[in-house]
Amino acid sequence: MNYIFYIALVGLIAGVGGTFTGSFIVLLVREIRESLLAFVLGISAGIMTVVVFLDLLPEALEVGSLGSTLLGMVLGVMLIVIMDQLLLHSYFNEKTGGNYFKSGILLTVSIALHNFPEGLAIGVGFSAESILGLGLAILMGIHNFPEGMAMATTLSLAGLGNTAIMLIVFFSGIPMGIGALVGAYLGSISNFILSLSLGFAAGAMLYITFDDLIPNAHRKNQGGRAILGILSGIFLGIILSSML
Repeated sequence: MNYIFYIALVGLIAGVGGTFTGSFIVLLVREIRESLLAFVLGISAGIMTVVVFLDLLPEALEVGSLGSTLLGMVLGVMLIVIMDQLLLHSYFNEKTGGNYFKSGILLTVSIALHNFPEGLAIGVGFSAESILGLGLAILMGIHNFPEGMAMATTLSLAGLGNTAIMLIVFFSGIPMGIGALVGAYLGSISNFILSLSLGFAAGAMLYITFDDLIPNAHRKNQGGRAILGILSGIFLGIILSSML
């Protein structure tokens, strides 16, 4: 039981640490170039793609079966589709109808909900192998960096003070810790549940990557820095994956 709470703590640090750092830099610098955000989003997309295909899916197939892995992927995709529909696809959106505050809150809620399946990936990763879970936590922390930048930028434009922004960003990272706790518990039940959970995390992460991260990276900078960021993320992800 103590080990499960340790996993939840690691997930919490990954969720809060990445977004907190990204938002802090925005508040410190005050103006982030679109090209830089495009590059960082690209890196995040590249890393997550590598994690899915080199770590999560092979592990899911090894501990379970093709059926349990594919079923988990379908369920993971369905969850994110439902969340996107409920939130009107607000993830990383810019100003909506002149209301930065509304956009900032929708963005924060969306990121917080997306953090849960990412935390689930950390938890089931630990259930499979400790080094895999720790590696995923580091990669998720990197992935959360541009999310923190996006939140801080939008909320700052809405006129919120630095303290309020940092508190909102902090709470948005908590669901990753909850997801890690749930993932660690589910992954310890049986190999079938572990395989299903790994597939679930892979499906959710693929949907977020190809429906949110990559399109928004291109939208920020006509694709130039985005492509460079994606390729850099893939190379970095392969290097980090080989160390897991």
